Amino acid sequence: MNMPVLYAKGDRTIWIVVLLLSLLSILAVYTSTGTLAYSKQGGDTEHYLIKHTTLVLTGLALMYITHLANYRIFSRIGHLAIWVAAPLLVATLMSGEINDASRWLTVPVINASFQTSDLAKLALIIYLARSLSRKQEQIKEFKQAFVPLMIPIFITCGLILPANFSTAALLFATSMVLLFIGRVNVKYILALAGIGIVSFALFIVIALNFDLPGRIGTWKARIENFRSGKGEGNYQADQAKIAIASGGLIGMGPGKSEQRNFLPHPYSDFIFAIILEEGGVLTGSFVVLLYLILFLRVIRMVRYSPQTFATFLAVGCMLMLLFQAFINMAVAVNLFPVTGQALPLVSMGGTSIWFTSIAIGIILCVSRFCVPDGGKEETSEA
Repeated sequence: MNMPVLYAKGDRTIWIVVLLLSLLSILAVYTSTGTLAYSKQGGDTEHYLIKHTTLVLTGLALMYITHLANYRIFSRIGHLAIWVAAPLLVATLMSGEINDASRWLTVPVINASFQTSDLAKLALIIYLARSLSRKQEQIKEFKQAFVPLMIPIFITCGLILPANFSTAALLFATSMVLLFIGRVNVKYILALAGIGIVSFALFIVIALNFDLPGRIGTWKARIENFRSGKGEGNYQADQAKIAIASGGLIGMGPGKSEQRNFLPHPYSDFIFAIILEEGGVLTGSFVVLLYLILFLRVIRMVRYSPQTFATFLAVGCMLMLLFQAFINMAVAVNLFPVTGQALPLVSMGGTSIWFTSIAIGIILCVSRFCVPDGGKEETSEA
């Protein structure tokens, strides 16, 4: 099917979901940054609207450019990116420091902050997709298949863990599911999951029993607050509950949120609570539905995938985004302790929006080659 190069290709339903979430993001960020604008920008409420809209449009541009590529190119890029990401994570732990969290590096010349874990997450998913597709004939063997998959997972998650426990846990869980889909021997996956769980448990035990500085101390406080029902973490959860209860079924209306003045980070970590307050349970359910539609479209799409690499690549990117979305929403309704995970395509952010857009661009790129008749859609390659 020939289409003009300037016209968006790939799964149109996914494009519609992306555009709806992007529009919702601009509205939700604008209505939730009022207090931030008065405290940081002298009351200029348009500042964050313009900044976030620019980021969203830039993300859509990155998504569009990415989806025009041939998905096979990511096999080569991913193999190099994983070895670039690891040194960047080490450099971040040594020098990056924002809000007492070693998550960021400053890009020279443009003086912009860059969250290296965003690159590492995407690089690991692409690397695993490449390795799984190439090792299908030896996938049940330990040395030939499992060890080469295990080492990058532990290195990447281990380097993210000290600064960002939730991202490391999320990436590890995504990797385990992807290994299962890739037909890795279940006993190896269980052994690896067991080692990972023990490692995380030791991390938590150390955090709970020793007064350690930095993010370990922060996680200690969050875990204790979630268990006891007291402290700053529960203050956030309580304010989120008030926002959700105030919204009811149909919400208070756009721009009428009251808890945005009390809820920490209502434009990022707790933006779903603001959506529920202003749009009610109906709007919140619609947001959940959009993420489920994304999941179902990818599952349907990969049934016609031309190669195993394309399947693993699309499913891995989808799982990473879906897990992150539902963890963010679970935190907002107090099912999980505060994690700091953004709501993909909705929360205010910089590199998170861009790498999320690239991940969806990869999914759309794969969708161009997945057609029901088993053939390949004819496209003009970028």
